[in-house]
Amino acid sequence: MTIPWENGMEPDLFGTRRDEPIGPGAMILRGLASAPEILAEVERIAALSPFRHMLTPGGRRIGVEMTNCGALGWVSDRRGYRYEPCDPLTGRPWPAMPARFLQLADEAAARAGFPGFRPDACLVNRYVPGVKMGLHQDRDEAGFDAPIVSVSLGLPATFQFGGPERSDPVAKHVLDHGDVVVWGGPARLAWHGILTLRRAEHPLTGAARINLTFRRAG
Repeated sequence: MTIPWENGMEPDLFGTRRDEPIGPGAMILRGLASAPEILAEVERIAALSPFRHMLTPGGRRIGVEMTNCGALGWVSDRRGYRYEPCDPLTGRPWPAMPARFLQLADEAAARAGFPGFRPDACLVNRYVPGVKMGLHQDRDEAGFDAPIVSVSLGLPATFQFGGPERSDPVAKHVLDHGDVVVWGGPARLAWHGILTLRRAEHPLTGAARINLTFRRAG
């Protein structure tokens, strides 16, 4: 089991974790998503729309395995980055967004100052040791008025978070199981990424990190 202060975080002697602002419009909500039924929903989604490695428009395999749930799902292939209502692997609509997911996304966004968030897409990413996500902006959505809500499950990861310009300074934040990052408003187009995942085992996910990214895409 991950011990918080081994990852550079202060020990919590009273069983609560404070919300942690990381910039204007951005906040880490520590331990908000630790309920075990969240991972059970991930397993149900993956049984209907399996994890897979997508391709970049240039034909490079993306290291993170991905699937989706909700009315829209993010896909990438030689045709580009976009949202689609159906899973290209199965030909069927993406699995419905679980009510527990919608509740979590709404609660997290409201705590970070963005009430009324109703995502129509949830990207489900699976990282294994040695995999990373380079710095990028989330720009494939129809508009940028809604926040991004990102949930970390399983192995700890180092989250990089910068500003709206690629040249802005980038800070590093360790994310543990159940931590949620929300960014919107002035931070909506912040550059962000995940450093290479270290080799380890988590009691709930094994040698893997699961990330849920809630967005309003349409």
